[in-house]
Amino acid sequence: MKLSEIYNNNEKPIFSFEVFPPKGENQEEINTKIENLLNELKELQFASPKLISITYGAGGSNRDNSFEIVKKIKNELNITPLPHFTCICSNKEYIKNYIETLENTGIQNVLTLRGDEPKDIDVCYRDFRFATDLIEYIKTCSNLEFAVASYPQKHPESENLEKDIEILAKKQELGARVAYTQLFFDNEYYFKYIEKCQNKNIKMPIIPGILPVISFSQFERMANLGGVIIEKKTYEYFEKFKNSKEDTIKAGIDFATKQIEELLIFGAKGIHFYTLNKSASTKEILKNIIS
Repeated sequence: MKLSEIYNNNEKPIFSFEVFPPKGENQEEINTKIENLLNELKELQFASPKLISITYGAGGSNRDNSFEIVKKIKNELNITPLPHFTCICSNKEYIKNYIETLENTGIQNVLTLRGDEPKDIDVCYRDFRFATDLIEYIKTCSNLEFAVASYPQKHPESENLEKDIEILAKKQELGARVAYTQLFFDNEYYFKYIEKCQNKNIKMPIIPGILPVISFSQFERMANLGGVIIEKKTYEYFEKFKNSKEDTIKAGIDFATKQIEELLIFGAKGIHFYTLNKSASTKEILKNIIS
């Protein structure tokens, strides 16, 4: 199913998940972890997710394992896969070949990203500088529909939020069907962001990205990696539970449930869960939301 079909005229919230290819010492260990990941995703099927996005590293560093997960999600779970498609350190030939591989497997959508600059690759192709360059190229050689990333608190490398929104408007102009946001913990940032986007005539769905907190160290690490602003009250809320993993998980479920309820009342067309390949917290949150 194409993104335009998934998000057009759907009255119920669209739930989606993000996962990443597991690492291991050898392929046998990786295969076992992939099966474990599939089992985790099966725990979430009761919520009728419409798609699952799958990351891969710069230059396709774990492309084979990512593609294996894409196929399993499509064929075994019967859920629309949304492969991440980064352009940093990739040349046009590589991109074209991977597009053909995806389309030959029946994939109809990709999440187009610039990607992070890798630190351990000597040669980095520069055929594409930005996600918009990748999008323009994909349109010349495929029928794929594409999603894009957005940043309610601005991209860490961006001049300002207004510049970010101009880029998002350009992505919509190029044909983007939906945007998924970087994670955030304060809904006010999302509400103000949507208002600014609407003022720029951005009409595609902008789906909030939610990270269920499962440990205090993870909470700090993920926020620091993504340049996410954490308000004092939110930091202090999770800090109270930092010495108890069980209490932190419960606090994370309660926090995300309230956050999502507010987002859906506001009018968000769906929720994109950053699952970190675990189903337990996301499952409890969805049960709270759906009940």
